[in-house]
Amino acid sequence: MRFPRPIDAFVAALTLALGAAACSAVPAGDEPAGPKPDVGFFSTLPIYWGEDAFGAMLDGSAKPDWVREEMETRLTMVPLDTLEAEALAGLKRVVLAQPRALAPSENMAFDAWVRDGGRAVIFADPMLTRHSHYPIGDRRRPQDVVLLSPILDHWGLALTFDDAQPAEEQSVALNGVDIPVRLAGRLQLAPAPAAGDCTLHAAGLAARCAIGNGHVLVVADAAVFDWEGDAPAPPERRAALWQTLATLLSGK
Repeated sequence: MRFPRPIDAFVAALTLALGAAACSAVPAGDEPAGPKPDVGFFSTLPIYWGEDAFGAMLDGSAKPDWVREEMETRLTMVPLDTLEAEALAGLKRVVLAQPRALAPSENMAFDAWVRDGGRAVIFADPMLTRHSHYPIGDRRRPQDVVLLSPILDHWGLALTFDDAQPAEEQSVALNGVDIPVRLAGRLQLAPAPAAGDCTLHAAGLAARCAIGNGHVLVVADAAVFDWEGDAPAPPERRAALWQTLATLLSGK
């Protein structure tokens, strides 16, 4: 498959955009002037609503997750329950953060949306480490093991996991910014031709793919969201979040 411009040019341009976005990350509460771009948000993580959203809203104890607060300084989040074509219509940017398994029709609709020029960041964690109040097996619990093989395979990516790796949180440099990772996966390129043109980064922690007219960043971990307690997330963690989301802010 041929693309409008060579993948090397795309990677170079995106690398510059990532670096610029990381250096200019907006602190929580400092909102840029002008309209904020819409970004669809599809996730099993309790980032938009919280794990006990209904009860907390009733008793007045609801507190937005730090990731939602941070993202909304620069983006307008649009929560999504599905990735069918009707839900994606009108959106140019989408974040998938440890999503549930996609139905075949959603795989097709999301692939078509990307090919039509969509930009997406996908956090696909094979061993989720974010704490949940709900026990394993509870349907309200976030997806512990991501199940995105059909769409990743289609684009020429395979997600692997090394169960012998250290269990402690570590840092991995992605375009000059340290990204927190914990029990992360690794992405590999399929040996056979695929429907996407992907390049691996940070020893397989991330992959950037040119797919039709669209761009996708896949990160094989979701530990960047792992921050709890009353203390604000430190600037380093917020900068790491924006480093992974910079793909959404580059281009129109």
